[in-house]
Amino acid sequence: MKIQLYQPQAINEQGKRANQEDSIYPSAGAATSDDRLFLVCDGMGGHSKGEVASAAVCEGISSIMESFDTVDRAITDNELQQVLAYAYDTLDAADVSMEGKMGTTLTMICLHKGGCLAAHIGDSRIYHLRPATGEVLYRSRDHSLVQQLYDVGQISYNEMAIHPQKNIITKAMQPNNDMRATATTVHITDIRPGDYFYLCSDGMLEHMEDDELMDILADDTTDEEKIRKLVRLTSGNADNHSAYLLHVKDVEAEDDDSQYASDEQEARATNKALNDKHKDTAWDTPPATTPDDSGKQQAKGTIVKIILAAVLALAAAAAIIFLS
Repeated sequence: MKIQLYQPQAINEQGKRANQEDSIYPSAGAATSDDRLFLVCDGMGGHSKGEVASAAVCEGISSIMESFDTVDRAITDNELQQVLAYAYDTLDAADVSMEGKMGTTLTMICLHKGGCLAAHIGDSRIYHLRPATGEVLYRSRDHSLVQQLYDVGQISYNEMAIHPQKNIITKAMQPNNDMRATATTVHITDIRPGDYFYLCSDGMLEHMEDDELMDILADDTTDEEKIRKLVRLTSGNADNHSAYLLHVKDVEAEDDDSQYASDEQEARATNKALNDKHKDTAWDTPPATTPDDSGKQQAKGTIVKIILAAVLALAAAAAIIFLS
């Protein structure tokens, strides 16, 4: 397939932070409708570290992707792994002190002959939205502690936003690390004119829910006006906040499109956040019981919750990274 875009729209705001640790590619104001690669990276590690990490990953990925022909052929998963390995090497080289204390999240969209390849590491997010039908077709699942707690029914959807450990992530790209975090990837082929792809750092999401984002995109305004509204609504956010908004202008079908697989529907179906109809309560709805075994079932449920909480706490202590 051949995908045409309207002019991509970028956000790269400092927020109330002392410095800008987010990096985007292409840089703000540099993107054109011919670009096929878009990145949003949220750096961490404090001054002179977070911005170095995010910039290094953007540089590493973009420099090797420039050699790929995405118009006439698809990008394979093996090639993506090569790209990420090179980005890690670039990040390693940028860590001149060899401290390994800096890091960055990653969101990546690559439009190619086979559709769209979406990849992410950390809690920066990717959306595929269809305002014409009001559908969130895909939303990346955050690599974060609160996401894990939510998935196992320890907290509700709404509690994720106010949880005291909401800034703890379970995956990030860090330099000089024996175990490199892997990316979650999704292949998207159901792409139609009018669709939007939205990549954003978590700073964009401080006070914005999916339905509000959809309302903005469904509004009968230009993309420039939409991005200005997003900037206004997030102007008071404390964190750096960056994003890319990609509006699909046209999709031209080709004879060999059927050979390319898609796993977007599976990713959507298994994302509890997209199917949650009771966001004020946790997902751990107790199973139906008889009067004779209700006490046993309740005790069993309590034990399972305790075990899950302990496992998550140990995982957090062993491998979790704190965003600055």
